[in-house]
Amino acid sequence: MAETKRDYYEVLGIDKSADDGAIKKAYRGLAKKYHPDMNPGDKEAEAKFKEVNEAYDVLSDPDKKAKYDQYGHAAFDPSSGMGGGGFGGFGDFGFDISDIFSSFFGGSGGGTRRNGPIRGDNITVRLTLTFEEAVFGCKKEITYQKVQKCGECGGTGAEKGTSPKTCPTCGGSGQVRVQQRTPFGIMQSSKTCDACRGTGKIIEKKCDSCRGTGFNRVSKKLEVNIPAGIDDGQQIGLKYQGSDGMNGGSAGDLNIIINTRPHPVFERDGYDIYCEIPITYAEATLGAEIDIPTLEGQQKFTIPEGTQTGTVFTLKNKGVTRINSKMRGNLYITVVVEVPKNLTGEQKKLLEQFAAACGESNYSKRANFFKRFKKKD
Repeated sequence: MAETKRDYYEVLGIDKSADDGAIKKAYRGLAKKYHPDMNPGDKEAEAKFKEVNEAYDVLSDPDKKAKYDQYGHAAFDPSSGMGGGGFGGFGDFGFDISDIFSSFFGGSGGGTRRNGPIRGDNITVRLTLTFEEAVFGCKKEITYQKVQKCGECGGTGAEKGTSPKTCPTCGGSGQVRVQQRTPFGIMQSSKTCDACRGTGKIIEKKCDSCRGTGFNRVSKKLEVNIPAGIDDGQQIGLKYQGSDGMNGGSAGDLNIIINTRPHPVFERDGYDIYCEIPITYAEATLGAEIDIPTLEGQQKFTIPEGTQTGTVFTLKNKGVTRINSKMRGNLYITVVVEVPKNLTGEQKKLLEQFAAACGESNYSKRANFFKRFKKKD
């Protein structure tokens, strides 16, 4: 009975907002998981495989999906009186109204060809780099899992030395014509061939390596060139390095998502880098030549006399190289003046003498601040 069936969306593990791509992806994963060839003798897996195919047959067809969304399983239950489209008088004939229109216009009546080219799945992996590896580029070896044509049978699924035979039931088309009694007479439509499950081929002796599937899951190692300047979160796409396709379909792609570790000194923003440098009170006051870090190592830099804390100095073209370019970003150095602590009595006395000698002439900003404050009052 219709009411005993599981919800088709639940069967495929998707919600009602799923698009065609999501429906197909869910079906392929479950069909592979419960395929009888992968679960020999497992009656429960066989039942689930049939359930998955039934759900996909409905949800992959826009017309059937629309009816199912409106009426549920009753849309395809002759005893419900729906008759596959709300024509109550047609319920006793046990047909789907979509089959009538498909027969008139030469359609397949919802049957799905499964022997056409199918592109392989894309694969996504994550690769962690050091700050320097991302900035300067490098070569990294990655390991990932992919589905690959069986090397023993060449992807045919048949025992070595043999080959699949054309299905005698469907003649290799993967579909068979069926007749249904309707109010308009005997109508013909197509459905997936049960003998070959839509592949158009019959394997008499299965390959021991892949158990007749034609594919194996393998571990793949690949050396990848990481371009200089790549940033955290960016991707590298390698065409046709994903899983192999079926029935002559192309292989999928390999997508590598880059993660970078933080640097103890530098912070990166795009192609620019930032760094804070501590300097002494004397260096800020008198000016000095100090060592600063750059991507190429330490270099000398002159701090001008009277430098204030928070001052930012820009070193042009000392940042990260842009990908596939000779142009570089900038290095921004922010100086932080360190105030001396734990002064001795003599040091404090000398500092007091220094402050007295300066008077207000060297503290014009604070003087102006209080002038504005008083005006506000």
